[in-house]
Amino acid sequence: MDGQEYITARTDCLIDNMSMRIGFIGAGKMATAMMEGIIAKGLCAKGDIIACCRTESTKKRVEEGIGIECFLDAKPVFEGSDVIIIAVKPNQVKDVLVTNIEAITTKKLIISVVAGVKISTLEKYVPDCKFIRVMPNVCSTVLEGASSFTLGTNATREDVAIVESILNAIGMSFEISEDKIDAVTGLSGSSPAYMFMVLDALADGGVLMGLPRDLALRLAAQTMLGSAKTYLETGLHPDVLKDSVCSPGGTTIEGVKVLEKSHPS
Repeated sequence: MDGQEYITARTDCLIDNMSMRIGFIGAGKMATAMMEGIIAKGLCAKGDIIACCRTESTKKRVEEGIGIECFLDAKPVFEGSDVIIIAVKPNQVKDVLVTNIEAITTKKLIISVVAGVKISTLEKYVPDCKFIRVMPNVCSTVLEGASSFTLGTNATREDVAIVESILNAIGMSFEISEDKIDAVTGLSGSSPAYMFMVLDALADGGVLMGLPRDLALRLAAQTMLGSAKTYLETGLHPDVLKDSVCSPGGTTIEGVKVLEKSHPS
């Protein structure tokens, strides 16, 4: 069993044995995706997840749609949770943490999915607290995210196990150093937009050849999904996988030739 498998196995045990309560500060799309993933994977019962939000309409959506308790004040979430996930706008982070500092003990783990707020900034607001900073991407909203995380000064390997368990419920997770966050943002954070452009271009090609737009889009989307899964499950280099599709003198290698001519390496 390698290190990744070992951590994942320990994570499930930790959450089960500790009857851990997870709280969300903020209940937008990313937070909602994480709630749904945690529940779907059985990491926590609905009764062990709580949240807070700013409006009655969001509170109603969370309570009726997901089935968890949602407050209009952050204090009950900080007081009643072992793990707190901060999912608010960057300009709200300081106020949320400083206002509730008395409820934040050193035993609590705080996971921040707030863009652009460094570990050093979080630790300045609440010294001695355990922080983990996460960079998720939009695909997490359909439980196929690519999330990277970096540890704060006081976070432990047990905390890593917990955050991996949560993030793996909405996709894949990768531990990185904080100086790689910008690179991750450019790759997994931004590239879904590029993939949607590729999807649209593939569908355009199908339409040009006479396919209905809806069919072309679905064929292209499933092909992209299957291609990514083939790489992830085989681990073969993309060049090897590309060559496996290209028959001598066939249409695929002709298409590859055109692409390489248009965008030479």
